[in-house]
Amino acid sequence: MARPYDDAPRLPEAERLDVRELVHGDWLEIEIGPGRGWFLVERAEAEPRAGLVGLEIRRKWAAIVDARLGARGYAARARVFAEDVRFALPRLGPNGSVRRVFVHFPDPWWKKRHAKRLVVRDGFFDQIARLLEPGGEIFVQTDVEERAAAYEQLADLHDAFTPAGDAPGSPRLAENPYVARSPRERRAIADGLPVHRVRWRRK
Repeated sequence: MARPYDDAPRLPEAERLDVRELVHGDWLEIEIGPGRGWFLVERAEAEPRAGLVGLEIRRKWAAIVDARLGARGYAARARVFAEDVRFALPRLGPNGSVRRVFVHFPDPWWKKRHAKRLVVRDGFFDQIARLLEPGGEIFVQTDVEERAAAYEQLADLHDAFTPAGDAPGSPRLAENPYVARSPRERRAIADGLPVHRVRWRRK
């Protein structure tokens, strides 16, 4: 008996995948964990030249958001796949083929036994560095200061990145510069919660 959303889109079954064959665009952007997907929808509307790939571990939201993008006429250049990013990213290539990676409000895991579920962890920046083109960007948002500080520590240990925030030498940004917002970002702003935004560029 089929489970709900068993028909959610999946990446092709291959050890190595060319991300440029998944969507069309003048350049490529990846969102990790798009959830309900409104950032991807708004990004597709705001930047018609970008090819957009979402990697979402929850099949329900991968299916819903992929269908929503298709219904709005973006299927050729914006897709969401039901994948665990820990296993999907190492399969994607070629190296230096992605312009931007977005990660919005990741890692709601606080107990030690949940550490294996963390998205931004040891090894994560290795994969991002491999995929980003020179000058490419990784942009992360969180409403938890401790998480932002932890991400900064991980990035600082990686010699492939340089901070790309508002002030020289800092990755911190006061505003989201990408003309698209995730539902969590909108809710945090509406509730008056601080949003910690960090960005690095590939050297």
